[in-house]
Amino acid sequence: MTATIINAEVVMQELEALGKERMKKMYMTNGAHEPVFGVATGAMKPLVKQIKINQPLAEELYATGNYDAMYFAGIIADPKAMTVGDYERWMDAAYFYMLSDYVVAVTLSEADIAQEVADTWIASGEELRMSAGWSCYCWLLGNRKDTEFEVSKISNLLELVTNTIHDAPERAKYAMNNFIYTVAVSFLPLHDKAIETARVVGPVEVTQDKTKSKFLNATNNIQKAVDRAQIGFKRKHVRC
Repeated sequence: MTATIINAEVVMQELEALGKERMKKMYMTNGAHEPVFGVATGAMKPLVKQIKINQPLAEELYATGNYDAMYFAGIIADPKAMTVGDYERWMDAAYFYMLSDYVVAVTLSEADIAQEVADTWIASGEELRMSAGWSCYCWLLGNRKDTEFEVSKISNLLELVTNTIHDAPERAKYAMNNFIYTVAVSFLPLHDKAIETARVVGPVEVTQDKTKSKFLNATNNIQKAVDRAQIGFKRKHVRC
């Protein structure tokens, strides 16, 4: 990038130049709608390296409504500078799960208020907020030390999943199923309880395209992680 002044307009031009039709189609198949350029996340890295963290720019880009710009905003945002109100505003604009779970929830997971906000979203009854809340816990558990969590709280969340997952909104089912898996793999104090939760819950039916359905099965995925010796896994970084 040769421009001396990096502003939202310049970043939008750069992102548009990086767009690929194949990626755009894939994003739109998953729920994105125009405007969208179709930028692969890996292609954003040189631009991220140059800009680093820039919350005002992140806000400008997120407000464009362009999927790629909103994703990029999540990478350059300053999670700890964002308030509860900021996260609520970002969630209001997150119109499908790739924004709620992979932009807003990821950004929130690096904030000190992560659990507080995630708890509110889980209790909201709104599909994408619930999905983002459960996803945030997945990002948290997969990154932070086990000692940063109250065992009783995570245990209560497992029980909440057991009691509500089958009647939860579709996207929330995915995130709740992933929560069981993440606890089993990344939170050692409740590894056994998560395995038992997966057994009790059993296969979870989710509807796709309003006509087809498929079944999620945390037990099978946990067993694969056990077979690959991944129990105790923590990722170094949550955001790209």
